[in-house]
Amino acid sequence: MKKLFAIILTLVLLSVAAMPSFAQGRDYRRDRVNNSRSYYDYRYNNRSFWDKHRDKLTLAMGTGGGAIIGGLIGGKRGAGIGSLVGLGGSALYTYKIRHRSRRY
Repeated sequence: MKKLFAIILTLVLLSVAAMPSFAQGRDYRRDRVNNSRSYYDYRYNNRSFWDKHRDKLTLAMGTGGGAIIGGLIGGKRGAGIGSLVGLGGSALYTYKIRHRSRRY
């Protein structure tokens, strides 16, 4: 029963993590060209907390998710191993897999 619950929880978390990839919209600003010659660019001063700390928050969520799943499966030791695996997976996604270039 415990393994079945862990498998179901893992599948639910995986499906929730995959949802943002289905919410991608079209970029209608692609045709605009910024011809300004200013040295400073003040467009990004009013960024949200998520935009400022996106990488740190992604790593923290991956670590927490891995610790929760590992704790359900293997107790304290499983939580430690799960947090390391979650940190590694989220770091791989954050710094290698995620498309980081901006399209304007």
